[in-house]
Amino acid sequence: MKTFKDTEFAYIREKTGFSVKEVSELLGKSERTIYRWEKGESLPDENLLRELKSIYNVRSGRQPDNDFNFRFIDLFAGIGGLRKAFESIGGKCVFTSEWDLACRKTYQANYNCDHPINGDIRDVDLDNMPQYDVLVAGFPCQPFSIAGVSKKKSLGRPHGFHDATQGTLFFDVAQMIERHRPKAFLLENVKNLVSHDKGNTFKVIMATLKEELGYHVDFRVIDAKHFVPQHRERIFIVGFRDDVGFAFDNMKLPQSGPKLGSILHKEDGSEAPESPYTEAPEGRVADKYTLSDRLWEYLQNYAEKHRAKGNGFGYGLFGPDDVARTLSARYYKDGSEILIRQEGKNPRRLTPRECARLMGFDKTGHKPFVIPVSDTQSYKQFGNSVAVPVVEAVASHMLPYIFKAMRATKDADQVQMLFEKVEAYV
Repeated sequence: MKTFKDTEFAYIREKTGFSVKEVSELLGKSERTIYRWEKGESLPDENLLRELKSIYNVRSGRQPDNDFNFRFIDLFAGIGGLRKAFESIGGKCVFTSEWDLACRKTYQANYNCDHPINGDIRDVDLDNMPQYDVLVAGFPCQPFSIAGVSKKKSLGRPHGFHDATQGTLFFDVAQMIERHRPKAFLLENVKNLVSHDKGNTFKVIMATLKEELGYHVDFRVIDAKHFVPQHRERIFIVGFRDDVGFAFDNMKLPQSGPKLGSILHKEDGSEAPESPYTEAPEGRVADKYTLSDRLWEYLQNYAEKHRAKGNGFGYGLFGPDDVARTLSARYYKDGSEILIRQEGKNPRRLTPRECARLMGFDKTGHKPFVIPVSDTQSYKQFGNSVAVPVVEAVASHMLPYIFKAMRATKDADQVQMLFEKVEAYV
């Protein structure tokens, strides 16, 4: 008989960071059974061991060791930040929707799309979508008009999200959830979603997801500074169709994150030149990213003008030991929110390659993210995107519960099949 610490199951369980109690709840087995598996007194269920291995691989930064763990759809896909994160936990993207042509060009250059990219989500035929387990969407924030809902309710007329969110893009997401009943979803938005339209927008969204659609929902605002050198607060809303025990409160974040020096071009010859961003022979940043005297003077005068009025408006000047402000879609205009100090000359903008690193699309040891569009378009795309490592952390936290939700569905399907067989003999 193997000793307690020598079994594969015990080793993997400890490496995932789960306690015996947590594993028993996630896998739907008694603690006594888990202890027997750990001591080698009985063999673990093969499928459950595979789930635990997948979780271990994801949390160790390894690629999943099987084809895919679940299917998901990518709505308001942008340049695929959510897709990149969910593929990292073994998800297979089976449907994509993105209306912007420039984003679609970047998306197709970076992902192996075995399906066409759909355009406007409002034109999607809900009846002819592939089967999927998880819905992910970074939907735009829009105000809702709920005038008349109370009156309709008092008159006994139909109401709810079909009235409250009609005409908004969230309505289309809610329709998909209502029609297909995915096992889980992840919705991402700006932090201000909570206070948007005096809190009405968020109130309607949560009521729709919980009360109208019947999902178990939790949310959390996360600052990307824990993962990348950038202050970027975004809200993540996670819902599960079944109560699998998911909660954000036990999701741990790194205590400290990287600094800007980790994403800036080295400029000392240790990094291969990449035209048009850096130039041979030493890989120095191209001059076009340095602010002109006129623009630099304008930004300084603008900042001084507002400083005199007691306002905080102005440029942000940073060095390699700093954490930057939020990269926005307007960065292409003047780069003022994140300017990099340069010795003996005006500051410069980040290059698009540095933006790819700042947003976590580029990782050491991985193939660089393909940037097939102009600087202007790439700044817009990265500024509108998600910080990939943040979503990877959220997705990793979701994975055990996705497995649990899929297992619950499989068990329910087996019970239904058994019931139908019994019925056939009655």
